[in-house]
Amino acid sequence: MGLFTTRTKHQNGKEIVPVWFMRQAGRYHAHYQSIKKHSDFMTMCKNPELARDVTMGPIQDFNFDAAILFSDLLFPLEHLGMGLEYSPGPKLSYKLENMDALKKLHTNQDARSFYQFQGQACELLKKSLPSEKTLLGFVGAPITLYTYACEGGHSGNLTDAKKGLHDGRYSAFLEYLIPSVLEEMCIQAENGADAICLFDTAVGELDLNDFKQFGLAPLKTLIQNFKRVHPRTKIVYYSKLTNLDYLRSIESDHIDVLGIDWRVHLPTALKELGKDYYIQGNLDPSHLHLPWELLEVKLKGLWHDVVSSNTDLSKWIFGLGHGVLQFTPEQNVRNTVQFVHENFYY
Repeated sequence: MGLFTTRTKHQNGKEIVPVWFMRQAGRYHAHYQSIKKHSDFMTMCKNPELARDVTMGPIQDFNFDAAILFSDLLFPLEHLGMGLEYSPGPKLSYKLENMDALKKLHTNQDARSFYQFQGQACELLKKSLPSEKTLLGFVGAPITLYTYACEGGHSGNLTDAKKGLHDGRYSAFLEYLIPSVLEEMCIQAENGADAICLFDTAVGELDLNDFKQFGLAPLKTLIQNFKRVHPRTKIVYYSKLTNLDYLRSIESDHIDVLGIDWRVHLPTALKELGKDYYIQGNLDPSHLHLPWELLEVKLKGLWHDVVSSNTDLSKWIFGLGHGVLQFTPEQNVRNTVQFVHENFYY
């Protein structure tokens, strides 16, 4: 099945707005924690059976409409010889602090072999998922992976990464990065992923002109090359901290879904961009920490805003403006998915 080509029907016969969350399989979830007790993060990602089990937990417990492969977006940096360990957060063996650091990049294993653990996990998931559920793979978008390579993270002003856009580090790094990420996407698609999500959590730190010049060009190259091989696999592009000016400038025929954060007015995004893309979003993840009676008010308010704007609800996928946060009450996740399934229909 493709990306929600068969939508769940409400008991009244109408179509239900589908729902899935970034990081829906994560630290807040008791199912995840029970597996983590006997493993570590990297093993959970790289052992296909464990990755399947973690991924399936939220489907079985909360009835999301899509499962998203449990993995990590930084594996291309490991593939390129930058090392990767978690203690508990990600740490690289070195950073792209100057052009000389690029000489350290190397691959001990071809990309197809390196990413097989993701392919095997997707294959297991496709067999485990009910036919009406969508399987989502994911990778990091180029600018975000580059930012991690330069900074070791994506918090702060990212001054060194921004300098690297102009001193040659960025363009040189992309020559290594793009082929690796492309192979990662293809491995996931070949093994059952209905869609590939590209998460761009650092790109909103660029100003609009740099977004257009540096953020979009490699993204479009990557997606175009992927679509030549897998034209039927959908592409989801999520960018954090971007506003409508950024989103309008994307203009890509190869992107099927735009994920937006809670700073973007959802009805406006649906109205302006819904003719070209599905729109996913955009509840503030912190709202899931509210008492249910307050969270329910937030959900009703979001629904009212969308419905009263007379937008095309068939182009909406309900989700969060970013990932599920640690310590989010499980019952709020369960109640939210149920509330959407019972009340968000058209």
